[in-house]
Amino acid sequence: MKKSKILDFTTTEELMHFLVENQEENPLYKNVIKKFEYENELLKLQSELVNLQNWISTEKKKVAIIFEGRDASGKGGTIRRFREHLNPRSMRVVALNKPTEVEQNQWYFNRYIKELPNAGEIVFFDRSWYNRAVVEPVMGFCTEQQYEQFMVQVSEFEHMLYESGTYIIKLWFSVTKEEQQARFDSRLNNPLKKWKYSPVDAKGQELWDEFSHYINQMFTRTHNSFSPWIIVNANDKNTARLEAIRYVLSLFNYKGKEDAEVNLMVDPNVIERYYRMVKELNH
Repeated sequence: MKKSKILDFTTTEELMHFLVENQEENPLYKNVIKKFEYENELLKLQSELVNLQNWISTEKKKVAIIFEGRDASGKGGTIRRFREHLNPRSMRVVALNKPTEVEQNQWYFNRYIKELPNAGEIVFFDRSWYNRAVVEPVMGFCTEQQYEQFMVQVSEFEHMLYESGTYIIKLWFSVTKEEQQARFDSRLNNPLKKWKYSPVDAKGQELWDEFSHYINQMFTRTHNSFSPWIIVNANDKNTARLEAIRYVLSLFNYKGKEDAEVNLMVDPNVIERYYRMVKELNH
């Protein structure tokens, strides 16, 4: 039997049929199939994001999506998939540097207030005011008094935003200690990604338990009905990206949603709403 080549196929459907039929003979075909299915699903979800953005713009909604998680948990990559086909005129990504000397002497939330979404806009926060809940106390970047003041004020701050009509979506990307180390190793071994590895990253493994303590404190003290914490099980990057997008889409009744050609029901094995447990979580 003549072996088929890529050029023998005139349609994607023909190629995929061949790969599926012969995947047991060549394990590489399984990877190609998985990649194709991911890209196909992603494109459909991104199409729905465009519809959502149009609705947000038309209806003058204000949407703030917070991406938090340990270092190398996939926050930045997920944001890129969210924004890839969106209109940049009504969408922004906010990733603030460390506060200036002036900002250090202002109310902590002040530097974030000016970054909040305007009417008709989506803002993606690549880390947020929750730096003070986890990274800063672990790394010694704030005092105990500053930490406690933040923990007392943050829910009230978010409630004021909620009452003013701002949607606050808080996503926590959760990875295991082993997966984080594997991603650190990948960064260090890739000359194009070495820049991603920071001094804080270097402490991620060493201070894993300390981070876990403050993460659990953050969940317990800042989870509420108007801005709940949503945990994204992110050991599989591609699955986490798809389900994070799916979750955000599921929250809004935007125009055209009923005609979506993609499943908008989230996978409960990937997306979990935080709930208080006696045993601490290890995210």
